[in-house]
Amino acid sequence: MLSAVARTMPLFGGQDDDGASDSVCAAYLRVSSRSQNYETQRASIERAAKARGQRVATWYQEKESGKRLDRPELERLRGDVRAGRVATLFVFRLDRLTRSGIRDTLALLQELRENGCAVVSIGDGFDLSGPFAEVVIAVIAWAAQMERLAIGERIAASRQRLAAEGRPWGRPLKHIGLVTLQAAEKRLAEGQSIRTVATALKIDRSTLSRALKVSRALAQKPVQKTGGKGPVKASPRSDGA
Repeated sequence: MLSAVARTMPLFGGQDDDGASDSVCAAYLRVSSRSQNYETQRASIERAAKARGQRVATWYQEKESGKRLDRPELERLRGDVRAGRVATLFVFRLDRLTRSGIRDTLALLQELRENGCAVVSIGDGFDLSGPFAEVVIAVIAWAAQMERLAIGERIAASRQRLAAEGRPWGRPLKHIGLVTLQAAEKRLAEGQSIRTVATALKIDRSTLSRALKVSRALAQKPVQKTGGKGPVKASPRSDGA
C-alpha cells in the first residue's frame, strides 16, 4: 500500500486582514500512484476557495486507489467531519473521494452532509446542494465507475495482446550482471538484509530479489557452457506493478 501524506494547519474562525474566511474549511486530494503529484488539484482548489472568500485550513492528501474506502486520510477526514471540525470540504472532482460506484459515493456524501459538511466539487461543474443533488451525484458517480471499468478493459485487452505475441506483461526485463549478483550473495551470506544489499548496490529491492531467485533456480539445473558471463534477467512481476 502506498503511504499517506498529511499536511495540517490549525483551524481558525473569522476572517484575516484581507477578508478571507478560513473557518473549518478543508480539502481532500488523492492521486493513485507515487509518480503523480497533488499540485494541479491543490492549485485549482486554492483558486476556487479564494473566489468564494474562503481559505483551506486543513489539507488531507494521499496516494491511494479510489476503489477502496478504507484509506487513512479519508478515514481521518470522516472522523473530523463527525467531530464537527469541517464545515466545507473542497475536492477537485467527486471521483477523488471514491471510484467504487454509485452506492459508495452517495453513502459517503450523505454521511458528510448529515454531519454538517458541505461538499464543493470544483471540477464537475454541478451544484451539489440543490434539490436535484442526488440525481446529479448519481450520474457523476456512474460516469466515474464506467471510466474505471473502461480502464480495466483496456488493461485486460493489453494483457491478451501481449500474451498472443508471446511477450511478458509487466515492467521491461532488467539485467543484473553476474558480478553484481555474486556481490549481493556475498553480502547476504554475511548477514545483511536484502534491503541493505539493494541500497548498497543501487538496485531496486524487488528487482534484486527476482534476479537472485532466477539465478538460484538456474544454479540448480544442469547448465551448458556458453563461454560467456552474460547477465541474468529479473523476471517481470506477475501483477504488472
